[in-house]
Amino acid sequence: MIPYPHIDPVIFRLGPLQVRWYGLMYLLGFSATWLLVRRQIRQFGLERLGGHFEDLNFVLIVGLVLGARLGYVLFYNLPYYLAHPRDILATWQGGMSFHGGLLGMVLGGYLFCRAKKLDFWQVADVYTVTAPVGLALGRIGNFINGELYGRVTDVPWAMVFPGGGPLPRHPSQLYECLLEGVVLFAIMWRLKNRRWPPGTLLAVFLILYGVFRWVVELFREPDPQLGFIVSFLTMGQLLCSAMVVGGALLLIWRLKAGKRTDNG
Repeated sequence: MIPYPHIDPVIFRLGPLQVRWYGLMYLLGFSATWLLVRRQIRQFGLERLGGHFEDLNFVLIVGLVLGARLGYVLFYNLPYYLAHPRDILATWQGGMSFHGGLLGMVLGGYLFCRAKKLDFWQVADVYTVTAPVGLALGRIGNFINGELYGRVTDVPWAMVFPGGGPLPRHPSQLYECLLEGVVLFAIMWRLKNRRWPPGTLLAVFLILYGVFRWVVELFREPDPQLGFIVSFLTMGQLLCSAMVVGGALLLIWRLKAGKRTDNG
C-alpha cells in the first residue's frame, strides 16, 4: 500500500478567499488549450479561426462550465437538485460532469461557428486534440481533493483516501489522468499531422475517451447517490457507451463525406 499524500486542497487563503488546486488545474487546462490551439493556427494557416480566437475561447469556457454543472445536476443528482434548486449554482460544493461539459462546448462552439461562418468540424478538430491536457490536470485536481477514488483493492499501489473509509482503494483518478490524459493526448496530437476529413479527430476522441473511461469505471467507486444503474454498469459507463456509439457513427459519416469531397 502507498500512503495517500494528503495535499491541502487549498493553496493559500486571503481572508474569505480560497485559491484551490482544483481551480488552478482548470486555469492551467485553459492556458494549455490556448497555447496549443494557437500553435495549430500557425501550423495549418487557419487565419479565419485566428481572427475569432479570443471570442471563441470565451464561448467555449462558458459552455464548458455551464454544461459541466448542468450535466452533473441532470445525470448524477437530479432528485436532490429538484428539492434544492438554489444549490444548482453552488459549484463550490463540487459536482461537475465531463459529459455535460463536452455537450456544452460542442453546442456553444457550433452556434459560434455558425454565426461567424467558420467550419465547425475543422474548429472542433483543432480544439479536440488539446482536450486531454485539461482532462489530465482535472484528474490531478480530483486526486488532491481526495474525491472520485476507486474501489476497494489489495493491489500494492492502493491508497486509503480520507473520505473513503479505512480500506485501501484504487487511485482511479491517476488511472484516468494516464489514460484520458497522457495516452489520449499522445494519440490525438500525433494524428493531427495527417490529412483527415474535418470532424474525424472529434470522432476519434469520442471513441477513445469513451473506451478509456469505460474501462477505468471498472476500478472507480460508483457515485454513492446512484450506485450501479444497470447490473454492474455505472452512469459513467452508460454515458461513455453513448459516446462510443456516437463517435463511431460520426467517424463513418465524416470519412464518407471526405471521400465524396475527394471524388468530387
